[in-house]
Amino acid sequence: MYSVVMADSPGGLRPGASEPTDPAALLARVARDRDRGALAALFGHFGPRVKAMMLRLGAGEALAEDLVQETFLSVWRKAHLYAPERGAVSTWIFTIARNLRIDQLRRQSSRPYEDLEKVGLESEEPDGSATTERRQVIQRVTAALRTLPPEQQEVVRLSFLDDMPHARIAETVGIPLGTVKSRLRLAYERLRPMLEDLQ
Repeated sequence: MYSVVMADSPGGLRPGASEPTDPAALLARVARDRDRGALAALFGHFGPRVKAMMLRLGAGEALAEDLVQETFLSVWRKAHLYAPERGAVSTWIFTIARNLRIDQLRRQSSRPYEDLEKVGLESEEPDGSATTERRQVIQRVTAALRTLPPEQQEVVRLSFLDDMPHARIAETVGIPLGTVKSRLRLAYERLRPMLEDLQ
């Protein structure tokens, strides 16, 4: 299939490719008749745009070319799945391309990947229930910390809020390192039953 696309598109991706008369009609010909000329016409028009999107999303030149080829291989295989009522042909093709890029990045990394430029994101503003829940958690933690003796509150604050190493806490408070560790351990033991359901 790669050779079919490239053979009908001399020189690979052609930025100046002409507008297809009707992308939906071309895609229908691919789905119905397995028309390679129709696929080549779609490739000639959308290929450079898909490649430009891949480059914007951080793919190198060679990888962008490979992902364009994979995109149109998927178009060839899945043309019968396109539903006009769900969006334009361009949207469908770019969605395939975006998903291929995300899959490629996931294969590279053990961490989940989100394509921040293209994937729909929830609003950064927390909704009402999330805000209420966060406020309740903060109130519970604050109330639990207040049950600690002042010297334990101090080492917990320095360790977790100020992210201070134990040795520095000992210097700051003026107590032995062993005392810092002992106070933190006692604080954990007291806080655990009050807050363990939040973990």
